[in-house]
Amino acid sequence: MESKAFPRDQLQIVRELGHGAFGLVLLAEATGITERSKVTLVAVKTLKDGASKSDKDGLMKEIDLMKKLPDHCNVVRLLGFCIDKEPLYIIVEYLSRGNLKDLLQDSRSKGGRVYGNLHGISKSLTSRDLMKFAKDVANGMAFISSQKCVHRDLAARNVLVAEDMLCKVSDFGLARDVLNIRVYERGSEGALPMRWMALESLLDDVYTTESDVWSFGVLLWEIVTLGARPYPAMTAKMMVGELQSGYRMPKPHHCQDELYEMMLSCWDEDPENRPTFEVISQELEGLIKKGKEYISVKSFSETIYEAVQPADKEEKV
Repeated sequence: MESKAFPRDQLQIVRELGHGAFGLVLLAEATGITERSKVTLVAVKTLKDGASKSDKDGLMKEIDLMKKLPDHCNVVRLLGFCIDKEPLYIIVEYLSRGNLKDLLQDSRSKGGRVYGNLHGISKSLTSRDLMKFAKDVANGMAFISSQKCVHRDLAARNVLVAEDMLCKVSDFGLARDVLNIRVYERGSEGALPMRWMALESLLDDVYTTESDVWSFGVLLWEIVTLGARPYPAMTAKMMVGELQSGYRMPKPHHCQDELYEMMLSCWDEDPENRPTFEVISQELEGLIKKGKEYISVKSFSETIYEAVQPADKEEKV
């Protein structure tokens, strides 16, 4: 696995793709990373100047975990890393359509036109497209969970989309390799993605594949609502209290019962009652084959499902 160490002098930074509180993602050209002498566009994850030791340790853990994961078509692939000196770099495949959350939100304002066919004619996102996004993510997560890995930050913002609209799970910054110890308890870490977290994670700091399934239910809701913010009009604190009382987000009016029932099954209070990712993936495949319109994109109401709302200070956005 150490062969993935890559000479940084063969990496040419092109521009910034995005940034978060602690990290940067850069577009770069890597010479010889996939084939000898070939120049490949890649994404490079690194830390901002002045990053703390715990941030650096976190990036190293992310590299270690990604090194252990075999390649899978629905998981972003590690191509290499530079850890000989700072800045530390994680080099992964570059997916030209960016993250799923932005893609979903962008499909709203332009009449849903986000990609074109070979003849240059744009077409809107369809129910089938959205269902396939969900299937891709479930497929990727079924693989990740089979590798005894808990993601802990599954959300549309952490799913990347390739040119051909294939979705891949990414961002293993919070992920943990739990081996046979399937419950991970959080130590002292920074802001957490509260709106995507399972009840047991919020209350007891317990993270399992089953809590990832809860997060998938929220991600499915994001797909149906074209990138809306979960639990609209609630603060994170209010949301926790409501969830404890049995509240779950209501069915979006433009979504069929079968899909909403899948969300509710992911949000079962008892983790053992939630479906596995393998079952979810198979069910989505079955629904897609039926060819029914499970998400009525034409009936979507942008006013009900706002895309951008003020962030809570106590949560990661």
